[in-house]
Amino acid sequence: MTVARTKPASHPLRGVLALDDFEAKARRHLPRPLFGYIAGASETNASLRMNRDAFQTYAFKPRVLIDVSARSSETSIFGTRYAGPFGIAPMGISALMAYRGDLVLASAAAQAGIPMIMSGSSLIRMEEVAKANPDAWFQAYLPGAPDRIDALVDRVAAAGFKTILLTVDTATLANRENNIRAGFSTPLRPSLRLLWEGLSHPRWSLGTFLPTLANHGMPHFENSYAERGAPIISSKVMRDFAKRDHLNWSHLQRIRSRWSGNLVVKGILHEDDAVKAVEAGANGIIVSNHGGRQLDGAMSPLQALPGIVEKTGQSATIMIDGGIRRGTDILKALALGAKFTFVGRPFLYAAAVAGQAGAERAIEILQTEIQQNMALLGITSLAELNEQHVLRHHG
Repeated sequence: MTVARTKPASHPLRGVLALDDFEAKARRHLPRPLFGYIAGASETNASLRMNRDAFQTYAFKPRVLIDVSARSSETSIFGTRYAGPFGIAPMGISALMAYRGDLVLASAAAQAGIPMIMSGSSLIRMEEVAKANPDAWFQAYLPGAPDRIDALVDRVAAAGFKTILLTVDTATLANRENNIRAGFSTPLRPSLRLLWEGLSHPRWSLGTFLPTLANHGMPHFENSYAERGAPIISSKVMRDFAKRDHLNWSHLQRIRSRWSGNLVVKGILHEDDAVKAVEAGANGIIVSNHGGRQLDGAMSPLQALPGIVEKTGQSATIMIDGGIRRGTDILKALALGAKFTFVGRPFLYAAAVAGQAGAERAIEILQTEIQQNMALLGITSLAELNEQHVLRHHG
């Protein structure tokens, strides 16, 4: 007789059945300023709420009595076949939340056969992440400075990345007062409050913060430019965010002329901007409002998706992020024309709580939900999904 094994009560993954469960655990595990940094958006959090609410405005129209025993969630984009239609979105300073956070996420993605996008605001050198996961993508924040653009693009190519993203919705830093209220600031300022937060969250201090300092020193922004950036506690850190308001379409064209790999533009909500991006040479677009962290009140990506697909879906790979928490959310986005989806906050919560095992569990949850719901929708491949599988409602 086989005895089922259950996780002990103290195991960090005990009771995790859905992605939202990681958020509750991360709230307890992380110091308040760090949890606030992940969870927070800008000003009134209007866009953050709309990202989730948008998925509830669509209902499914399933088909029945279809043999779905051979269904597959595998998806191909940019000539690469992935195990599922989702990947890990770029998230800055992940290594403060989980020990070697970017490497944890990159390794989990490689193990599961899905893409991971490394953030330009990361605290681990891009070369280390590319070594851990040669199929990872790199996301860049760039100023309108041609020499810095050229140097960073050349570094990304030398590191071995095949796909680069330019994030275009950060002309200036937004009013993230929620972060400030939670005690988070850039630069991160040592204080008695931060000391108390560390002491009162010993699992994070002993598992993430102290090993990082002991083994790698004070974290720096490692990938803002070709050269190493400032330490996260330095008063000079804001220089890495300067002159982004100079960025324009000519700089995207400059990247395209210098970069031979896949070029993706992230942060588009207007269909006319999507057209311009394709005309400038973009291979893909991620419809995104930066997780609600930039312009408060900006429409949700799901609201913007159909119009962008209509204008550019035949000439570029259209992807989406923002507000995705369930396999059903992913299937709704695909039905409305997206070719791929990305999920951010839940994966960082998962990595913070349980390292690579947490990220792998989060991936497993989404894969299982997608497989189950494909069967319940009556489809055997994701290519079958279209707008006839969803109905917009206002109830």
